[in-house]
Amino acid sequence: MRETIQLFFATFRRCGTAGATVKVFQDQGLRFPTRPADGPNKGEVVWHRLRYSRALHILDNVRYAGAFAFGRTRTRKTVDGHCRTRRVPRDEWAVLIQKAHDGYISWDEFEENRRRLRENSQRLQGMGGTTPAREGSALLQGLVVCGVCGCHMTTAYHVRGGRRIPNYVCQRSELPWARNYCQRVTGACIDEAIGELLVQEMNPMALQLAIDVQRELQQRAEQADRLRYREVERARYEADSARRRYMRIDPDNRLVADALEATWNDKLRAIKAAQEDYERRRQHDGQVTDDAQRERILSLATDFPRLWKVATTSDRDRKRMIRLIVEDVTLVRQHASIRVHVRFRGGKTESLEVTPPPKSWQKRLTSPEAVAEVDRLLNEHTLDEIAEILNRLGYRSGDGLLFTRQILKNVCAAYRLKSRRKRLLTEGLVSRRQLARSLGVGDQTIARWQRAGRSRAKRCNDKNEYLFELPTADNGPKPRRRRSMAQSGSGQQSSTNR
Repeated sequence: MRETIQLFFATFRRCGTAGATVKVFQDQGLRFPTRPADGPNKGEVVWHRLRYSRALHILDNVRYAGAFAFGRTRTRKTVDGHCRTRRVPRDEWAVLIQKAHDGYISWDEFEENRRRLRENSQRLQGMGGTTPAREGSALLQGLVVCGVCGCHMTTAYHVRGGRRIPNYVCQRSELPWARNYCQRVTGACIDEAIGELLVQEMNPMALQLAIDVQRELQQRAEQADRLRYREVERARYEADSARRRYMRIDPDNRLVADALEATWNDKLRAIKAAQEDYERRRQHDGQVTDDAQRERILSLATDFPRLWKVATTSDRDRKRMIRLIVEDVTLVRQHASIRVHVRFRGGKTESLEVTPPPKSWQKRLTSPEAVAEVDRLLNEHTLDEIAEILNRLGYRSGDGLLFTRQILKNVCAAYRLKSRRKRLLTEGLVSRRQLARSLGVGDQTIARWQRAGRSRAKRCNDKNEYLFELPTADNGPKPRRRRSMAQSGSGQQSSTNR
């Protein structure tokens, strides 16, 4: 019985939660002793499956730490005659004597177990301390500390592309005071950086770690085997006691003899079941600790990156591995990066500079090379022509699409690129109407000159609109001088006289 209770505390020390401890006992088929306070087996040691409530009671009982306590509860009678019992805080106990007898654990370990139970509480999660490893993909869950206020950061998730992406959020001031959170950091890049750091740090120690893991697995298997064999011995003892009681009965007392015989048969069946379970569990443990398994563990030690990244390694297992190595991680979000300070168990520290992943709108931005090419081509081409050139050269938009006139308009507006019309106006070109007014001719005249090649023009958009160069003294069409009415009238009279 003492070995079973010692195994219970050792399992809790290794797993860190009462639920995980109960699960280990259930998976290994181990029974736990209890002494009923009432019923037909009152005062006797009865072996049952370990329950979660029983595990919490043991972890919270000072007697297992070698202490004597009195006054842990107070009972009062209500006006309706019923008795109400409530637990009182430790500082209100009547008596508490430490080291009153030999305990299974020390008082310091008892206090440590209570502290871990408080940290594991869902009600206090995120308010300090490390929480137990759970199923989520956030590898640093419960280990992240805010670099602004010093509080522990909670874990939240958002869905992107069908995947759950973790976020580390400091909401210590947000919850009680309705203020904005200190920091909100995307956890995917942080987890990846920490994983790469662990791979680098663990490579020199991987071989020794694998040997220690193999030795611990073997010790657990041997301890569980001894406890299961004790159950077989107890079943044999009870069957032998039932046989002796049956052999001592007077044969004339047939009713008593039949009852003792039935009890003996039940004990014999219990022996058979315990023996079969023992052999099955022992065979399974033998497969875990055989030579082939040792070789596999040692081979994995030389390839820790594959062990870390293999698909069969669950997120919970990775979290447990991190908790064995890392004490806490402090995050400080800067303007364009995230400062990560890692504190290992033993005092060693490391600092990393992690670049956060781009946001969704940043991923859809057009490449700087394409924007520069558009800016250069606008000096000589229209948007339709630029789209054809870019598509032929292999450029694509931020969404991975072929360039069109509308996409180029959006690019010009987003990056504030001058349109082709403004560029030509800056060069001194004018519209057809402005050129006609400056030359004193009609718009149609300018159009005829353009068709005849007498006027230099450049296309400014895809609507066949042009801007014209102003003619100089040596270049450009010369407008005909219009004769006045008097000159035209004298000319007509002279012609008539002739």
